[in-house]
Amino acid sequence: MNVKSISTAPALGVAVGRHRFVILALIFVVTVINYADRATLSIVGTEVIKDLGLDPVMLGMVFSAFAWAYALGQVPGGWLLDRYGARRVYGTSLILWSLFTLLQGTVGWMGLAGASAAAALFSMRFMLGLVESPAFPANSRIVSCWFPTHERGTASALFNSAQYMAVVVFAPLMAWMAHTISWQSVFIWMGVLGLLLSVVWFRVYHEPHSAPGLSRSELDYMREGGALVDLEKKEKGEKRKPTRAEVLQLFNNRNLWAIYLGQYCITALTYFFITWFPIYLIKGRGMTIMEAGWVAALPAICGFSGGILGGFISDLLIRRGAHPSIARKTPYVLGMLLSTTLVLANFADSNAVVIMLMALAFFGKGLAAVGWAVLSDVAPKKMIGLCGGVFNGIGNIAGIVTPLVIGYVLAVTDSFDLALWFVAAHGVLGVLCYLLLARRFERIGS
Repeated sequence: MNVKSISTAPALGVAVGRHRFVILALIFVVTVINYADRATLSIVGTEVIKDLGLDPVMLGMVFSAFAWAYALGQVPGGWLLDRYGARRVYGTSLILWSLFTLLQGTVGWMGLAGASAAAALFSMRFMLGLVESPAFPANSRIVSCWFPTHERGTASALFNSAQYMAVVVFAPLMAWMAHTISWQSVFIWMGVLGLLLSVVWFRVYHEPHSAPGLSRSELDYMREGGALVDLEKKEKGEKRKPTRAEVLQLFNNRNLWAIYLGQYCITALTYFFITWFPIYLIKGRGMTIMEAGWVAALPAICGFSGGILGGFISDLLIRRGAHPSIARKTPYVLGMLLSTTLVLANFADSNAVVIMLMALAFFGKGLAAVGWAVLSDVAPKKMIGLCGGVFNGIGNIAGIVTPLVIGYVLAVTDSFDLALWFVAAHGVLGVLCYLLLARRFERIGS
């Protein structure tokens, strides 16, 4: 599709139907629950440490358990998506991760403490990460199937920004529940909520070629704009496995390595936020768990706003004639530069200034969150799920490294200062990946 056809496309939702936005709203809500379930332990972490007798190194290992499994499960999860489609794989994933979220709440009733409690939580967090692994590759696949190129940046930014909405909506609620009821109730409540949502998923979501609520005009509009509306239909008919040469494309392409490493960098920022950040506010800045729950929502709101703005700017540049390569790189580079401002919290005495700096940093992180849109633009058509799995798997190695490094630094220095330097350095590395390593973004194999 050429730039002219992009720039003259109809406005969003005008005379072509809106069913694709129903699908976008659905994956947004599912992703909010996905990230809320990941963040449960960070919100109640101080209560878990006190109740189960864990130390910072143990908690860091428990935090990293999710990412070990999540990273390992990305490629198999992506293969499952390419093989069986998003509806079945994503729906099953939602059911399973809700069950393992619920089970974490039972550890406090088992009479375990210290290393045995840490081992139980590690096992459950590991399984949570494993069964959540298809989620984001599925989101990318759904956006590729349902959205034209010039809408894809905003759609990808919206589902990716759900991570911030999860904190805005659920961090205060989970903090209140942990404070007034028990930390165990947080896991039970979130698990039940996810199970209810799985019923909605199977009732609402269908692939574009078989969606009952999708009009012919909207389907044609999506197809003409570059949406891969027949992807699942064709795959079911062909059932062809990718060749060795096709799979090798995912590992020997310079652009893919640039976006893989860029995702690693932005994921390091994500995992600081969803693991140690609330504990930083409590241990490092002297806040109560209730204060931390509410205060953590402000950077999250800024991250959500930055995410929507980044996707909007990216799509706007495409509609005005810019090549998708420039349109995707611009918000990423600007955003990652802004994210480095969190290190200035080391030099701030006022908690208000600290929160302002964190808000600015997470606004930048949100602005930079265009990686999934880039992947939707460049991944080989027959391997969008698998390519998404590799992308997210490499990115989530940061989820293993970051909690462990911060836990070790905290245990050795009893301070978060070096931890903030470590996190901020990823902003600089991400900029170098997109400016120096990446070339012109084009779909591979097209």
